Amino acid sequence: MFDDSILGHKEIRAGLLGRLESGRLPGSLLLVGPDAVGKRRVALEMAQRELCFGRTACGHCGGCDPFKADPLPTAFPNLLRIAPEGKAGLIKVDSIRGDEVVDGGVIAWAHLAPPQGCHRWVLIEDAHRLNKSSANMLLKTLEEPPQGTFFLLLTHRSESVLPTIRSRTERVTFGPLDEDSMRRIAQRRGWVGQEIDALLTLSGGTLKYLEKDSFQRACSQIDAWLSILEGRPFRSVSESLLPDKGSDVAQGQQVAVALEQLLLVLDEKERVDCGLPGRLASLDRWGGRLRALADRQLDLRSVCARAHDGMRLLNRNAAPEPLLRNVALALG
Repeated sequence: MFDDSILGHKEIRAGLLGRLESGRLPGSLLLVGPDAVGKRRVALEMAQRELCFGRTACGHCGGCDPFKADPLPTAFPNLLRIAPEGKAGLIKVDSIRGDEVVDGGVIAWAHLAPPQGCHRWVLIEDAHRLNKSSANMLLKTLEEPPQGTFFLLLTHRSESVLPTIRSRTERVTFGPLDEDSMRRIAQRRGWVGQEIDALLTLSGGTLKYLEKDSFQRACSQIDAWLSILEGRPFRSVSESLLPDKGSDVAQGQQVAVALEQLLLVLDEKERVDCGLPGRLASLDRWGGRLRALADRQLDLRSVCARAHDGMRLLNRNAAPEPLLRNVALALG
């Protein structure tokens, strides 16, 4: 009953399917877990199974083909995707009202009769990026979804999802992918040998660095934060930390990733200071540098607090360079 190409989260997938088939699946779910851990793919599988010729989400038939497209379509016969847009990376009210996504708006689409043998699925990606107006427009529908319609909201930052949204959805929690699934996925994508070990070390059970360009950028950001800890000025290493303006990814999301690398470096430094094994310290590229910083006195709590404050400011579209420089000053 499952797409064999999707690895991991078998218990969650089986649980969702069982509740759907028994009529016990709530109309509004909040799927929570690390970024790029497979939440979206599991959500898509619910709709994919209904269009699959064998009703199994086989991943090989013509009914499943649209779910493998790159880029993924916004609308399917039984599914509508809402995602952040623009440099600000927000889900604005026009996306819900219908000016940008579908005629009549999301709520009107959700009330249409589903295709024969199907349900209607509304997938809202990065639900923490709903602005207040768009979230408020959804509240009543989330509380009482139309018969046969399901809202699946995805987030890796549940604390930033509006409380009014959280109170109207049932939470489904995803953990990191297991090492065996990670290795098999990496091998399918052409990773070999020690490359896979480095990927597993850095990714922490997620797929966020599966593309080699993103992996190399993450490595460069870790190098940059370590360099700042070693005394180099921010301006000399800022290129890899500042957002790529030509990227399709919102600048705020890019800055958030850079700050996540800093938090990883700080966690690793604390582990080395305490004589504990670490993820980065186990690799030749960073182990020696972390050990050399063991005697460096640093108020880790203060720096971590400034990094988290920076992430919160991203929701207000704070300018990336001053924000990152401010965090870097705490390291100096």
